Amino acid sequence: MSIPAPAAFRDLGLIDELLAAIAKQGYERPTPIQSQAIPHVLAARDVLGCAQTGTGKTAAFALPILQRLNATHAHKARAREPHVPRVLVLAPTRELASQIGQSFSDYGAKLHQRTAVIFGGVGQGPQVTALRRGVDIVVATPGRLLDLANQRLLGLGGIEILVLDEADRMLDMGFLPDMRRILALLPRQKQALLFSATMPPEIRHLANQILQKPVEIAVAPVATTAERIEQHLCYAEKKDKQAVLQGLLARPEVQRVLVFTRTKRDANRCAKALVAARIGAEAIHGNKSQGARERALDGFKDGSTRVLVATDIAARGIDVDGITHVINMDIPDVPETYVHRIGRTARAGASGVAYSLCSSEERANLRAVEKLIRMPIPVLGNVPRGVVVNEPAKQAQRGGGRHESQGHGARGRRPHGGGHAGGHGGGHGGGHGGGDRGGHGGGRPAGGRHGGARSSGGRPQQGSAPRPSAPKSTVQHGFSDRGRGGSGPAPIEFGHVGEERGGRHHGGGRR
Repeated sequence: MSIPAPAAFRDLGLIDELLAAIAKQGYERPTPIQSQAIPHVLAARDVLGCAQTGTGKTAAFALPILQRLNATHAHKARAREPHVPRVLVLAPTRELASQIGQSFSDYGAKLHQRTAVIFGGVGQGPQVTALRRGVDIVVATPGRLLDLANQRLLGLGGIEILVLDEADRMLDMGFLPDMRRILALLPRQKQALLFSATMPPEIRHLANQILQKPVEIAVAPVATTAERIEQHLCYAEKKDKQAVLQGLLARPEVQRVLVFTRTKRDANRCAKALVAARIGAEAIHGNKSQGARERALDGFKDGSTRVLVATDIAARGIDVDGITHVINMDIPDVPETYVHRIGRTARAGASGVAYSLCSSEERANLRAVEKLIRMPIPVLGNVPRGVVVNEPAKQAQRGGGRHESQGHGARGRRPHGGGHAGGHGGGHGGGHGGGDRGGHGGGRPAGGRHGGARSSGGRPQQGSAPRPSAPKSTVQHGFSDRGRGGSGPAPIEFGHVGEERGGRHHGGGRR
């Protein structure tokens, strides 16, 4: 349903207290989702809204909800118990719940509604105290909400308005059973609002269960990516993606970067490798404690952390302006997820760039994404690769010490030639001086992982000569014909480690 966009928030019928709060936040004109949703929410209609991230969905429901609560606040406050709220907002992640709660507090600064934010991963004591003092609005993740409801610390029988935000992600995270339990605790007569960045069939089915004759709002088709986002594709096999990422990060225009990975483990590995390469990075995902997630997000917001590595789930709720680049370490299985990822840049009218790294195994996913967005993603030609430093934990397992010299069996300083395991004929790089990428002598010996050739017993023999190794094939990234051939020079190898150490990689062997 489309409504002509008003020129100002005042045209939407909002009260002066809300208009003052909006002006204080620096907003002048409503976004399309706001101009279309606010009148219907004020009229107590159910709403099914589909909009990309960064379009102002939170204000689209927070502003009219605050106005409706304000109209009957005094009467309703006397008629209910303190721990029985009037509004329930469900969100998939702690970060998004906190962001929504802050928005209610900011917009309602001159009103009298109280908001409590409830999520797991922290002690429930402060949350219970807030409920006992009395709340009008509860913003919660499903798990902790059910915990408190089961303990009879929170009553849901007085809910007048239910909001499901990022409903598609809640389904992806497996919250559907919890959501059904919560719905069973709510009154049948209520206003329900469902907002989602994507609209797959499962969301339609859920909407049919909880919404009554909803007004449907889609401010941008799900296939439409933000117009200001410049998109690029880089072909790289999985083992080479970290090096390609570091090559992209070496570009001077790549400043504040959000990197997406498929799994939590991938996020940890990626962040550790970047830190080892002297690139400021933090990982954020569901296994991190709340304190660690908040510190990582605060560092990214204030600019002390240049790169934030996140999973799709944890990224919901990351509302940071000024993200110059989004880098996808994989092509997601769900095409709509790609649209949501790259929408993290080009927020608030800014421009942005998105790079996506695609392996041969992900070609089918790429075709699905390009079909959804109705355009081919331009291929970035000849992407240089950065130097990837091995994880310290793996080095310790292999050699028994971080800087142990495998060739001589003595622990000490790293040789001038480079690697973690130097020595004559030894180390990860082989040759004189060894090294991660090769010293004067070049590549890894075929006979052993740490140094020298292996004897029949499997242990390195210090004096034996290494067997000749087969030449390594060079992986070419960003072929002009989309990775199906073509020859050319090998990618340039560079990175923060080699540069900061004054070019100690003598011989510069390729990976």
